Amino acid sequence: METFGGKNAIVVGAGRSGFVAALVLLREGARVTLFDERPKEAVEKTLGQAVPPQVAFVRGMLGAKAASGADLVVVSPGVPVEKLPREALRRAGTPLWGELELGYRRFRGQVAAVAGTNGKSTVTTLLGEMASRAFGRVFVGGNLGTPLAAGAGEPYDWGVVEVSSFQLETIEAFRPRVAVLLNITEDHRDRYRDFAAYAAAKMAVFRNQGPGDAAVVNADDPEVAARAGAIPSERIPFSIARSLDAGIFLAGGDMVLRAGGTEERYPRALLKIAGMHNVENAMAAIAAARRMGVPPAAVREALAAFRGLPHRVELVRSVGGVAYYNDSKGTNVGAVLKCLEGFQEPVVLIAGGKDKGIDFRPLREPLRRKARAAVLLGEARERMERELAGAVPLEAAGSLAEAVRAAAALARPGDVVLFSPACSSFDMFRNFEERGEAFREAVKGLPG
Repeated sequence: METFGGKNAIVVGAGRSGFVAALVLLREGARVTLFDERPKEAVEKTLGQAVPPQVAFVRGMLGAKAASGADLVVVSPGVPVEKLPREALRRAGTPLWGELELGYRRFRGQVAAVAGTNGKSTVTTLLGEMASRAFGRVFVGGNLGTPLAAGAGEPYDWGVVEVSSFQLETIEAFRPRVAVLLNITEDHRDRYRDFAAYAAAKMAVFRNQGPGDAAVVNADDPEVAARAGAIPSERIPFSIARSLDAGIFLAGGDMVLRAGGTEERYPRALLKIAGMHNVENAMAAIAAARRMGVPPAAVREALAAFRGLPHRVELVRSVGGVAYYNDSKGTNVGAVLKCLEGFQEPVVLIAGGKDKGIDFRPLREPLRRKARAAVLLGEARERMERELAGAVPLEAAGSLAEAVRAAAALARPGDVVLFSPACSSFDMFRNFEERGEAFREAVKGLPG
């Protein structure tokens, strides 16, 4: 492993990933400079801790002059690589890594990675719980929470990590022994030039795999299926739509795994998480866990114990016969579509937030079939109103609390009020967690 003791390391972006990367390099004895476009005080407030005095903090974006003496540049996933002096770094032979790459090169165990537009956090957490029942030390994190670099040098058996397209843009050696791709649907139009570039970033999770590795892939997702032939590792498909000769599929009340001439059955009744999208998530986790060597009994125990994650189709409260669900993590159209299909009851949808440039028109037909009305808010509200006009009655709200009150007035007993924004949170909130908490508080404040 190449270390950077006594060398100049630059970290661009002082979010959670960048800060952990800076600390790892500092422990190696590197001379670390941390760049961020925010003032140092704002960075420290967000992090909840001080930047160590040994780390030089520079407010601004890294330019070619500042990069000229660097032995390594690490970029945070929130910083587009286009903002960096890539040509100058290439000419100088300076490595440009993300925190994921830095952490992987220092991680002592094997790695399982979970990618996809939607469902990553649920599958990562569930797979981590399965693995934790079988192995002595398991790291669970990545884009989900704790950066992989935080596990550097520790004696883990496995690392189960959620990986985003942003993180996968800057990998070089990253090679998960088991990689999962759940789906590819439109997202992050504000970051990628087109859908093909976004899909290519997702597919990079398989780039360095070989025949001895495994790729768990969604056979029902047309974008994944269209690209699966390029995967260099053993493919393990999963499907809720049809039976498979090899892979995992839904058959009646069982999730059936076929591999190596054997068949294992996992009752769907074990699941405490609702919706067909969560059946898909569970099947992906089962296939990955078994490929990692987790015994079937441990898989079943984890399935039965898992209660889901906050802010992901989470029942907050029922008021006057109306159930209120918090899906603040639904930050793109694909997530909302999956969520809508999971409800049989009429839905009043609350949506809107930061406009990432994605097309909202695929929501029109599902809303026409499933929804009584929709309440729209945030930066994306006006465009959503134009693209959804005529599908269902639409109302506008100036705040999330106002949107909850408006949805409550529109809903009838037996309905569901679903907060699934189809947008990121940064126009009004720091993150989806803060947004979800605000929805909870607004629902708790309803009379009755």
